[in-house]
Amino acid sequence: MTYPHIRVLSLLAVFALALAPLVAEGAAAEKPTAVTPFNGKNLEGWKAQGPIDQSKWTVGVAQVDPANPRRLIAAPAGDAPGELITCEGHGRDLYTEQKFGDCTIEVEVMVPQGSNSGIYVMGEYEIQVLDSHGRTGLSPGDMGGLYAAKGPDVNATKKPGEWQKFVIEFVAPKFKDGKKISNATFVKVTLNDKVIQKDVEMQKQTPGGVAGKEAPEGPLMFQGNHGAVAYRNVKIILPKKK
Repeated sequence: MTYPHIRVLSLLAVFALALAPLVAEGAAAEKPTAVTPFNGKNLEGWKAQGPIDQSKWTVGVAQVDPANPRRLIAAPAGDAPGELITCEGHGRDLYTEQKFGDCTIEVEVMVPQGSNSGIYVMGEYEIQVLDSHGRTGLSPGDMGGLYAAKGPDVNATKKPGEWQKFVIEFVAPKFKDGKKISNATFVKVTLNDKVIQKDVEMQKQTPGGVAGKEAPEGPLMFQGNHGAVAYRNVKIILPKKK
């Protein structure tokens, strides 16, 4: 004899097994993608504004030069992951071969005394990197400022020579038929766990970028033509797929 409730349970089990791959596929489609453009070993996957062998960027372990607090030393990394370093600056800007639109960028930066660099989101919108420790009356040119647009809300800068972490939530400009219909927006910028920018629209690109014009996607660029700086733990989180 076949009991009705057993038949129902069997049908439910079959349905659950058939549905499982679809649920898994949907979950995978919704999961954000994390990209790590720096492999910790060399400059593979990166380009320079000019010949890369003249860029002055190297890979190693960043240390402040004990003989000159304005410079960095790139010590050998050995088997450990290295860091992107330009010891003196005055070289070339460095940017990823990959291009991105909407994203969240996590990156750590070390700035020696008095030094100056920049994080260019999409290669065009600069977040200023500067030794601004202890400053008041902050401007767009200070650490965490949106260059030529808006200064940081608070000074979250650590002492020179210490590692500092940015988390940058960014929405790219949108285009239709080749015409911009919405501006790029820094939804939130956090420096060392303090919110320093929120809901800031960028009316145009920052001078000194990769292409010098706005686009739907662009690379991540680190400025290397000013002062010494080091970057590590670079991660770009892309939005969930719809």
